[in-house]
Amino acid sequence: MERVLIVGAAGRIGRILRKGLRAPNRILRLVDIADLGEKRESEEIYEIDATNLSAMKEAMRDVDVVVHLAAYPEEASWETIFPLNYQLAYTMFEAARRSGVKRVVFASSIQAVGFHSLERTITDDVRLKPSGFYGVSKACGEALGSLYADKYGLSVGCLRIASFENKPTDKRMLSTWLSFEDGVHLFERAIQAPPHHFYRIFGVSNNTRSRVDNSHISWLGYEPKSNAEDYLDDIIKNSPALGPLAGRTQGGGACDIGFSGDIDAALSAE
Repeated sequence: MERVLIVGAAGRIGRILRKGLRAPNRILRLVDIADLGEKRESEEIYEIDATNLSAMKEAMRDVDVVVHLAAYPEEASWETIFPLNYQLAYTMFEAARRSGVKRVVFASSIQAVGFHSLERTITDDVRLKPSGFYGVSKACGEALGSLYADKYGLSVGCLRIASFENKPTDKRMLSTWLSFEDGVHLFERAIQAPPHHFYRIFGVSNNTRSRVDNSHISWLGYEPKSNAEDYLDDIIKNSPALGPLAGRTQGGGACDIGFSGDIDAALSAE
């Protein structure tokens, strides 16, 4: 039996993966400080503080793959984001190393490159352009993953999740939407991936207007099916008004929060 540990299983993405990643030959070990509800068949529940290294080491006993989702999920002050998005990510990687776990799937975010313009297609090696402190935390998580891959031999996949929604609801999501079905498929492929060292991939669906390039990672077998263009008429009718950066950037509205710079400079390719 394969044992997959989901850190942050009570969160929005975690609840979807809890259902979507069920498989006959798999045990899901669910970790969160929040209530995880009733344990289902082939599940193990650990309601713990994931910033506690000792507790996380115990939770990783006999685990094959860690899927790390836990984080403060949106832009906020440094004081709010630091313990959940920085300390927790370090604790997860370090507990995996000490427990002998060999594969980690890290839920990064498009916000790590949020200030890149939607007018250009970006690859995984473009300059980091975080949309805010949340985006910086995801860039930090990717850097930790790279360190633990190089220094300690972990296999690490960083999934830059974009607009993970049931359906696209604004014009930006015509480019950045990731459907629930494609999101589950992406995480499944990361869990089952061939042997690897370290990679990054953009978590977007097969959108006609997508502005990310995943061609470098074709070996992963991620083949999204959903297309935001199918919702075009509804988006044209009902899309909310977007801020000056929200409709022009990968990061959307997160880029607008507290912005006081020069828009053209912020969106430059360099």
